[in-house]
Amino acid sequence: MSGIIPDAVGAGVTRFGSWRNLNTREITMTVPVRLNGRELRPHKATIFPTLDARTVLTNSPWEFVSLWLRRQKQSDALFYWNQAQQFSRASIGLDIQSAPLLHYYSFMNAAKALLAAKGVGFLEKHGVSADSPSGSNRIDIANESVRIHHDGVLPSLAKYLNDTDTKSCHTLQELLFNLPYVHRTYCLTYRRQSEMFFPLTECMYVFDSTTKEVFLSAKLSSHFSTRRHIKKLPPGLGQDPTGKDHRAIRSTATVSVKKAIVTSDNDILNLVSLNKSIHQDLTYINGTQTLWYAKAIVAGPVRLNRSPLTVTLAAMHRLSEICRYRPLQLDKFLSGQRNWLLSEFINMAPAQFIDGIAAEITGHQFMLPNVRPAT
Repeated sequence: MSGIIPDAVGAGVTRFGSWRNLNTREITMTVPVRLNGRELRPHKATIFPTLDARTVLTNSPWEFVSLWLRRQKQSDALFYWNQAQQFSRASIGLDIQSAPLLHYYSFMNAAKALLAAKGVGFLEKHGVSADSPSGSNRIDIANESVRIHHDGVLPSLAKYLNDTDTKSCHTLQELLFNLPYVHRTYCLTYRRQSEMFFPLTECMYVFDSTTKEVFLSAKLSSHFSTRRHIKKLPPGLGQDPTGKDHRAIRSTATVSVKKAIVTSDNDILNLVSLNKSIHQDLTYINGTQTLWYAKAIVAGPVRLNRSPLTVTLAAMHRLSEICRYRPLQLDKFLSGQRNWLLSEFINMAPAQFIDGIAAEITGHQFMLPNVRPAT
């Protein structure tokens, strides 16, 4: 679907109220949507996914994105991307007290590459700063805050990714709580915290032959499929009203297509819009396989309506400033009660952030090669 661009945000998407509030209706048959001979599953890229492209298997997306930008004659974006890679290389081998500074500049330049590649204008400034202190002298991630400004790289990235959160100030604790790749670590650190990200299996787009509509279908992991968990699903996801499987859930958003085997550009555009819509309540962790999660509504720190890319950049900015201006405090951070959570974030964020930015730039999905044993 090269060159196909949605006409507007959410074009073609119909969103019903929560399925829990709808009368169950009979569905004659649902079958997986197929595109280019493959079953269609959620795509990592939020804005311009190339739905019919095969997954790129690589240990690192750096070189693929560089070649892609060169082929597209995106010289400014290529410059930013190469600079991001240089900062990333320089961070290798650094101790954890120093790494956040280089990680942040790598992330910021990768974000610039995305914005430049998509023709999004932005001011050459961070667009994020430390917020005023809470008044407490206790060293804790709950007392460290960031403020997102109206202009700059980070707010431009947030706008491009369709962040809808109206708050401009977030604590470091809130930011870390909203990242799927360190969320289990967060909940083990704060042991009374209920998990917000519910693992999903069998995620795919399916076609209802009666209504001619497509929606996302998935199953909750067996440990997250109780009535208590179902009630915590976000408005965009609900239990399948057919009642055939208590673990089955589906998106409340749907789009119309002509048939299950998709061939028309208009149907592909509708599917792109649906994929964009569900990213508000669906997120993933990258690895040798893509792990999808529903973003539930639970008690605890605020649930942010922001992309993990925006959240990661904001959190790393805060740590980079502490690294530069308050290194002794960072050392105390990393030696304190939350040291494992902060260490996991600093170590895991680079691979997850670059994977997400690479997908948004190219429209391709990247995955680590999974070496199969000889048979």
